[in-house]
Amino acid sequence: MSIAANSQRSNLLSQNSETTTSNTNGLWANLGAELVYTQERTGRYLTFYWQHSERVGLSPETLLDDASAEQVFAPKNETVYLEKLQLVLTTLVPEKYQCWFSYGSQLFELELTISPIMSSVGSVPTTVLVMGRLLQEVMASQPENLTLQKPVALNSVLRSHRHQKLINQITRNIRRTLDLDIIWQQTVDSLGKALQLERCIICPYHSSSRKVQVTAEYHQSTRGSMLGLEIDLDSESSFARAISTLQPIVVDSPQHPQLEQQKMLVITTCYQDQPNGLIAATLRDSCCFIAGDDLELAKDVADQLGTAIAHATLYKELEAAREEAEQATRRIRDFLANVTHELRTPLNGIIGFLKLILEGMADDPEEQKQFLQEAHKSSLYLLDIINDILDIAKIEAGKMELELRSVKLDELFSDVENFMRPQAEGRNLSFRMQMPATSDEIIVQGDYQRLKQVMLNLIGNAIKFTHEGGITVTADVVRKKVTFQDRQLPGMVRVRVADTGIGVSLDKQDKLFHLFSQVDGSRTRQYGGTGLGLAISQKLVEAMGGEVNFYSLGEGLGSTVTFTVPLYQQPLIID
Repeated sequence: MSIAANSQRSNLLSQNSETTTSNTNGLWANLGAELVYTQERTGRYLTFYWQHSERVGLSPETLLDDASAEQVFAPKNETVYLEKLQLVLTTLVPEKYQCWFSYGSQLFELELTISPIMSSVGSVPTTVLVMGRLLQEVMASQPENLTLQKPVALNSVLRSHRHQKLINQITRNIRRTLDLDIIWQQTVDSLGKALQLERCIICPYHSSSRKVQVTAEYHQSTRGSMLGLEIDLDSESSFARAISTLQPIVVDSPQHPQLEQQKMLVITTCYQDQPNGLIAATLRDSCCFIAGDDLELAKDVADQLGTAIAHATLYKELEAAREEAEQATRRIRDFLANVTHELRTPLNGIIGFLKLILEGMADDPEEQKQFLQEAHKSSLYLLDIINDILDIAKIEAGKMELELRSVKLDELFSDVENFMRPQAEGRNLSFRMQMPATSDEIIVQGDYQRLKQVMLNLIGNAIKFTHEGGITVTADVVRKKVTFQDRQLPGMVRVRVADTGIGVSLDKQDKLFHLFSQVDGSRTRQYGGTGLGLAISQKLVEAMGGEVNFYSLGEGLGSTVTFTVPLYQQPLIID
């Protein structure tokens, strides 16, 4: 409303201050408004006119009488209403406001325009002019389902138009981004402002969890933030009901202690009938009613948001899959380059030594024998690389076959020690293997050849990456029953391979068990190898019912690798 109009109405008020109420009513009626009244900042009526006064039994004379305390026509939430009056008188800017008034046993939803009345230039206004119209009226004693009734036809058209504009705005915002955090925040802000909510929150929902967390929030400045609050669905039945029924739920008093005890509307967002989120809106006045169009607006927003969540989630999953595929491609490319190098080196050695022999370059039979030994050594190394590649191919194809049977741990340790001790001592490293103290044999369940392969692999790595000190291999019995392949076993044996070698930095340890990945993948790395050893060992041990773990405090601090294998029978431990 313009200042000129305010001045005109102010003059009218001052000219008619001594007239009777009936004359005042006639003056307001001439303005063509359905409802017109003036008030002080305290809410006391100075003048009052309403077309429906006689129909609802409201007497303006009684309303203007300060001594009358009964049948007062007043807002349901008087505190918020008076705050609105103070805001208009302070800012001198007219405000539109939609609220509920009560009179006797009746409730009236009104749409009001509140304007300050300027008495003179430079003075502070103390009164307001309020003009408005009736949206709907109900009996205060009517059941809650009447909260969804439609307002009068004209207002329904106007409200529908406003709601459609809001839906279009939210839809445009959603289509501009696939960032869920932005989508959630823009949605709660739009809903909160459009429906004049006390609070509006959004909680993503996953069927695998019985808890939801507030990830976006709109709230009035008088309310504390709930952002990040975790809500157990079992402690807030309205949330659980909304998810199970996919229908809007109106709650008079939420159960969760951190949700205000105010009327709340809960709506589920879903995509293809699968819930993926919750919108909870706390109304500014717990006694107010929810118009049917407001409910339709919230449902439309929930539908749009549910689709946006599904699309954004799918996009993120596709992006993650694409990134993972690109990383896998890079790892395979680097792996192939490294394997080519690893294959070429021993193969060149074999060809070179054999060529020297064929061309008679050996000075004597002893040197010829030495050339043959080097060629044989290179061929064994080459065979190990090829076997690793074949093993990982079988594992990835699900064609690795294991023969699980009883295995005597002391025989396995003895076999491994005979093979690995010469290699360790040849590098001037100490080598120790220790069995747990028992009065009978320790028998595990596994594939003997594969268990031997795992131990040779782990100990071989320890020797390769240790320059001084030594390697210690120990075993201990974990007496805890486990179930593997529908069979209960008495416990596990944990084998530990510890070295005093170069160690691995904490930020690189996650690469150790990745296929086609090495801590140092460059061709110029100091140590050879394909990077398949730990990955193969892990998959073999897991196929036998155990697990592999790697520990290192950092570079230069040595490493420890452990693996477990199920016990075939419980041994008698010597304390």
